[in-house]
Formats: sequence, C-alpha cells, structure tokens
Amino acid sequence: MPATPAWPPRSAPRLFVDQPLAQGADLRIEGGQAHYLINVMRLADGAPVKLFDDRSGEYLARVAARGKRDLVLTVESLLRTREAVPDFWLCAAPIKRARFDFLAEKACELGVARFVPVLTERAVVDKIKDNRLRATMIEAAEQCERTALPEIAPLTRLDVLLRDWPEGRHLLFADERLHESGSGSFRKALREHPGPAAVLIGPEGGFSDAENADIRSHPAAVPVSLGPRILRAETAAIAATALWMAGRGDWDG
Repeated sequence: MPATPAWPPRSAPRLFVDQPLAQGADLRIEGGQAHYLINVMRLADGAPVKLFDDRSGEYLARVAARGKRDLVLTVESLLRTREAVPDFWLCAAPIKRARFDFLAEKACELGVARFVPVLTERAVVDKIKDNRLRATMIEAAEQCERTALPEIAPLTRLDVLLRDWPEGRHLLFADERLHESGSGSFRKALREHPGPAAVLIGPEGGFSDAENADIRSHPAAVPVSLGPRILRAETAAIAATALWMAGRGDWDG
C-alpha cells in the first residue's frame, strides 16, 4: 500500500507576510507576491501556500479567490511556532553591495538574531539600504524554511557602537593581528565567555590602529583569531558566525 504523501507538500510555495497570522484569517496578496503565485506558480483555487510572519510561526493557507493581479488566502492551521533564535549579533562593516547582500543572506540562514552594520574608518561604503537587506533576508528565510528573521539595526558608527554597548554581552573582536602571536583561540573564548555575544568584523582594509586600540580597551571586547589565512570580510563574518553557532549556539549538541 503506497505511503500517504506529506501534507502540505514540500513543493508548496512559502511566503513571508508582514502582519500577524491567525487561523481563519483571510489575507489579500498583491504586487510581486501575487505575480509569483498567479503567474509563476500558477496556483489554482484551493492550492496550499505556507506563510510565516516572524511573530507566531508558520501556517498553512489555501487560495480562496484568485484574480488577475491579486488573490485571497485563507489561513487554515498552524504548522509550527516561531523558532527559537540564539542570542547572537553579527556586527559587520559594510562592504561592496553584492558582497554585503550575500553576507546578509547568510546571516539569516545561519540564525543570527541581530545584524548590525558598523561604520569604520576604512569602510568603502558609508550608506546602506535597510529595505534591500531585509528583502534579501526574507528571500533567504522563505527558501530555507526559517520562521524568524534577523533584526536589522541602523548603520552605526564604531565609536557609538562601543559607547552604547549593552552590559553583559561579550564582543568577540576578529583581530587578524593575533595569529602572529599564536593567541586569540576562538574555542577558548567560547569556553571562557558564555552568554549573549556578538562578533565584530572590520572592513576590507581592516580596522585602523586607533580603532583596534579602542576596541581592545572596551571591557566587553574579547579578541579572537580566525586562523592563519587572510579572509575577505564577508568570509570572516560567515566563518565567525558558524564557529559561534557550533560552539555556543543551536548547533551545539
């Protein structure tokens, strides 16, 4: 006897909606999302759609009415609640647009709770578009079945970040200068500094000497090394996030 197919099917489209979801609610979908469901996916009446709201979780909905440029979805049931997110921030200096978008995408996939763009002396980019970063993260969450999105902080100067740093949160500072001295073990830092944390990654040219000194003098700063190889800024950020998730986040165990 053939196995009963999974329901809803994994092939069902999955969308983020920026409004609270609840069983029995009717949602009108317009714009790009409607175009995707109507013209790309060609959904018929009654077709299943998965929705998540970054608040309560993921829901099963069905197409209740279909027009040429919009459609109505009826929310049927809760599939799963919003996932628990490790208390980890990624603080990174902006880099060229495509690479920073890539970093934002991977930060979402890896489970970062808060993404903080940090303006430094050597940053080649001094402006970012929050809405573009958010759209990139939403697309990543839709594809990777996440039910939570990272919070995106406004672009913050390094001196302001350090001045306003919250008490009780460790600041793991990726310092490429540590490798020469053989110090700055990331694993040791994770063992010795439990609790809420963040990783701070500099720009393509690294932190200036003055910035390096300011960070090191901060009581929350924990200098760490990312190994013997020189990494691009986005690679360093992804590697550091993965190391933290494996050592102290929800990959541990």
